[in-house]
Amino acid sequence: MPVVLNAENITVKFGGLVAVNNVSLSLEKGKILGLIGPNGAGKSTLFNAITGFAPVISGKVFFLDKDVTKLPPYIRTRYGMGRTFQTERPYEDLTVLENVLVAAFLKNNKRKDAEKIALSALEKVGLLDRAHQLSSDLNLARLRRLELAKALALEPEILFLDEIMAGLNPPALKEMIALLRELTATGISIVMVEHIMEAIIQLADHVIVLASGNKIAEGLAIDVINDENVIEAYLGTD
Repeated sequence: MPVVLNAENITVKFGGLVAVNNVSLSLEKGKILGLIGPNGAGKSTLFNAITGFAPVISGKVFFLDKDVTKLPPYIRTRYGMGRTFQTERPYEDLTVLENVLVAAFLKNNKRKDAEKIALSALEKVGLLDRAHQLSSDLNLARLRRLELAKALALEPEILFLDEIMAGLNPPALKEMIALLRELTATGISIVMVEHIMEAIIQLADHVIVLASGNKIAEGLAIDVINDENVIEAYLGTD
């Protein structure tokens, strides 16, 4: 499978603090890469560096063979990077459809085309029947689907999902896992920061574990969660 993302030796610093230290990763088309680690490990910072929301001190980010290291987030988005954020921030006075239209207009300035893409995104995430409902009326599970629909309306090659399953109850979690599987079956690639190990084990083709900004393990989910260094990073030593 073709490689759609390469991040090489990424380092991010905030003042004297090294938040991400010389971390590399790659992602093939239609695959899911999981980023895990304890709180403060550098997962979201690496995520932000790759998507353009945090400055890279050293290293390179290649997306579809383009060097995007110094490009702003909106250019990376137009190239095909779509992402969600940890905190849902819908336009509460707009309908569900109008929220997704805001994203669709980034690539399509004609209302008819943008609306077609937005409706397709809502159908994919199971929110088509809520299209004309105010986003402020959605529960947590549907808000997460709305965030996903907004990212899909950008027609991405890669989805970057930042803890999209946090707080979901078991039925909603099961549905989200199934939905992400369906998306990768269409050729979309996914990078996901996630604390819910059930989701990582079921979804991720490859897992990278960070601790204190360093990569301490990588491989299949079942292997890394049994790695002594990973267990120590999560639970500490005796």
